[in-house]
Amino acid sequence: MHSLDSFCTWLAATPLSQTVQTVEWIIPAVQTVHILAVAAVMTSVLMIDLRLLGLGARDQTVAAVTRRFWPFVWWPLPVLLATGATLIVAEPARALENPVFILKMGLLLAAAGVTLACEIPLRRNGAFWELSAGRRRAARLIASTSLPLWVAVIFAGRWIAYVQGA
Repeated sequence: MHSLDSFCTWLAATPLSQTVQTVEWIIPAVQTVHILAVAAVMTSVLMIDLRLLGLGARDQTVAAVTRRFWPFVWWPLPVLLATGATLIVAEPARALENPVFILKMGLLLAAAGVTLACEIPLRRNGAFWELSAGRRRAARLIASTSLPLWVAVIFAGRWIAYVQGA
């Protein structure tokens, strides 16, 4: 932990961190962009998962729904990375030494992995999840796992503000 403490202290003292900390509009602007990107991802994941569950867009194929919404799952991720990194630069210890931040990153990896587990077969065959009852059940399982994971990522992101670091 000493090296992490040292890194956080060093990062907080950099001119970039000092600028982000002292210019009043930067944090609210970055947080706003971060939240909008989260909303784009979550809304798109919700639409895809509702289709996989058979609860929405039943008049469209899974492939059609995913083609429409995948870009809004993956394109905001670089925005989330940039805005998240800016928030970390502003207060490195608050995030990097916070166990909830580590939880959030783990949940994010799991959510992205489940989302990829749905997408990769569709790249090879657009009808993959609709070819058999077994695959439809697997798609429902993926959607039933995906939604709670993405919601947990959002919850953990908000929870970071209320938990002190190590």
